[in-house]
Amino acid sequence: MDWTLLFSTFATIFIAEFGDKTQLAAMSLSAGSEKTNEIILGVVGGLAMAGLLGIVAGKILSQFITPEIMKWVSGCLFILIGIITLVKK
Repeated sequence: MDWTLLFSTFATIFIAEFGDKTQLAAMSLSAGSEKTNEIILGVVGGLAMAGLLGIVAGKILSQFITPEIMKWVSGCLFILIGIITLVKK
């Protein structure tokens, strides 16, 4: 097992997801419910599924485009979504 890759992936995802809307939604759900275990399972399951879909999409796309192009496209899409979020009323 590549422990460096494992820990760098964990750190990257943890930092990226810390304080985002998913975490705020989880806090809201847990504040309004006594069923913490169900919320934990739902949050972990949802994030795991989203991550799985990203990994599968990345593997498929890597057969057609280089990692450098994928980084540029991902970055541009991220910026575009940010701009749309800022200007959307």
